Amino acid sequence: MSVNKEVKRVTTHVLQAMKSKGEPISMLTGYDFSMARIIDDAGVDVILVGDSASNVMAGHETTLPITLDQMIYHASSVVRGVKRALVVVDLPFGSYQGNSRKALESAIRIMKESGAHAVKLEGGIEIQESIVRILSAGVPVMGHLGLTPQSIYKFGTYTVRAKEEEEAEKLKADAKLLEELGCFSIVIEKVPAKLTKEVAESLTIPIIGIGGGKHADGQVLVTHDMLGITKDFQPRFLRTYAELYDNIKAAAQNYIQDVKSRDFPNEKEQY
Repeated sequence: MSVNKEVKRVTTHVLQAMKSKGEPISMLTGYDFSMARIIDDAGVDVILVGDSASNVMAGHETTLPITLDQMIYHASSVVRGVKRALVVVDLPFGSYQGNSRKALESAIRIMKESGAHAVKLEGGIEIQESIVRILSAGVPVMGHLGLTPQSIYKFGTYTVRAKEEEEAEKLKADAKLLEELGCFSIVIEKVPAKLTKEVAESLTIPIIGIGGGKHADGQVLVTHDMLGITKDFQPRFLRTYAELYDNIKAAAQNYIQDVKSRDFPNEKEQY
């Protein structure tokens, strides 16, 4: 007789143990119940409710327009579909920068209203006060350095970050600071692989890369990009594991054809 084993939840402590053992961490984005349930069932370690929902779910050009209320809606949908993965939620643009009290209120709302397990913030020393305040309330924080999409208008481009020594040194200092403040992990986006390796080896907390090369402690991709649902985004760091845009389009075309030809529904498909 098969016994249903209790699913062991991934926690921040589990991620730390994975880094210590040299076991790579898998992370994907999730924005809704159905997709979250599938990738959780597949065994992903971390699901990031990314502010990339602004792009892939709402069609905005940048991540800036998405609101805290919208992030809470996406996060609570994801949490309802997850049994195992650690669910991390992006604090959206404007909900934490420059005001640590607002940052704390935003983080508490996400945790209380969505049931998620942690929050993610973009930036280093500039947001130190916000991180300290959120951590003081017992909310786990994941950092995000390198290309920080909420700062796109400051950068003016989505090109690789920290190629110059000055920016690389600042990234290393920021990473060290985030670890010292108590962040449980850091996402490093679109920086040279050599720099990612240096940071991952010098820190005890897990470094999750996106466009940061193979030496990170884990990797994250946007699920819709990885599944080939988004057709117009093909950066070098992306590997597509399916071509769902074409598959879904073909299925829709077949359905339309069957309806037009009165083939659907047939005798067996009616009451």
